[in-house]
Parts: sequence; structure tokens; C-alpha cells
Amino acid sequence: MADFGGPKYVAIITDGNGRWAKQRRLPAVAGHEAGADVVKERLRDAVRFGIDELTVYSFSTENWNRSKAEVSALMRMFGRRIESETPELDAEGVRLRFIGRRSAPVPQKLIEKMVWAESVTAGNDRITLFVAFNYGGRAEIVDAARTFTGEGEDEFRRHLYAPDMHDPDLIIRTSGEQRLSNYLMWQSAYSEFVFRDELWPDFSREAFAESLEEFAARKRRYGGR
Repeated sequence: MADFGGPKYVAIITDGNGRWAKQRRLPAVAGHEAGADVVKERLRDAVRFGIDELTVYSFSTENWNRSKAEVSALMRMFGRRIESETPELDAEGVRLRFIGRRSAPVPQKLIEKMVWAESVTAGNDRITLFVAFNYGGRAEIVDAARTFTGEGEDEFRRHLYAPDMHDPDLIIRTSGEQRLSNYLMWQSAYSEFVFRDELWPDFSREAFAESLEEFAARKRRYGGR
């Protein structure tokens, strides 16, 4: 196992699937399929690197604005992969959690598969994989605010989609873009960022290791000196 001096909690903006497919003159869903394969590979690397929680941005609240054909293909892909890969993840000790709004337009059958996958893997503790699906950082804050009673940050956190999720030490974004894109806006207040030029399907174990090494070289001050 590699030791990079942390981090324990890592989130990734898995950007670039569509561009990867376009470069190869493939349909967009082919890029998403390739990207999903890389999520599984880097999840295994995360275990080797000593990471306790990995969060990936799978489908945002804004992604509903994509073409109907692409969205439909994505919903089918998510459902198929949850069904086929959950037993494998369970066998590897992965606890699977989904964060985001569980309501229409997400198909009810897909929501049921998410609940099933969470139930099957609930007792695992090797690593937790949080999948941000139908997720938006602003939506999460708005949803939490609806039931927040004003007792402070600790109470507000209890109303987030996954109160048990730690704030990420490190957020990695692929594809050369340098923005947060409505991702983990509450949780990222003191996160470090690493931006990579690779499109997500090209994000290798070596690129992951380099990102962790860059994090380890930084000094986190949390507002102090």
C-alpha cells in the first residue's frame, strides 16, 4: 500500500466522458461506460492508497438538460451497472452510498436499485464509495435548509444527504476545467483542489498517485498561519 501522508477522504469530479467519446467518434454513452469502468479501477486503487471514502460525481441536477436520448441511455446504464456490480463491490468490502435527490425525474425502479445496493453493502467497512447522482450542491443546501432549525453547523450537517460523509480533504477534477460545478459546496469549504488535464476515462493509477502526492506536499492551515 502506498503512503502519501493522507488524504483519507477524496472526491472526484469525473469530467470529460463526452469529449473522450467525441474524440473517438463514439456515442456519448460509450464515454460514460468507459468512465464507469475507470471509477471501479480507481476505487480499487483508493483502497491501496489508504483512502477511507471516495466520492464521485456521477450525474448532476443540471445533466437533465442533456439530450433525451443521452439521459435515457445513462439511466439504463446506471441501473444495469448497479445490478451487476453491487455483488462484486460487496465481495470487495465496499460500502456503497448514493447522495442526491431521490425523486422524479429519476425512474422509480432506479431508486429502488440504489436502495437495494445500499442495503446489500451496508455492513462493509473497507472503503465507502459515495456516488453523487441527481446531485447538486445548491439543491443539497436548499433541501437541508427546509428542515434546519437554526442550532448551528453541526445541526445543519445532520440534514445533508449523507451526514456521515466526511468533508473531502482533496477534490480532484479531470479534463482541464477548473471550477467546482455545484459539487459538495458545503463540504468543500477547506478542501484542497488538484486539476488534471486528462479526460476522466484516461485518468490512470499514475495520475491518481500524482494527485495524492501533490496534496501531500501542501500545508493546510484552515485559516491559521
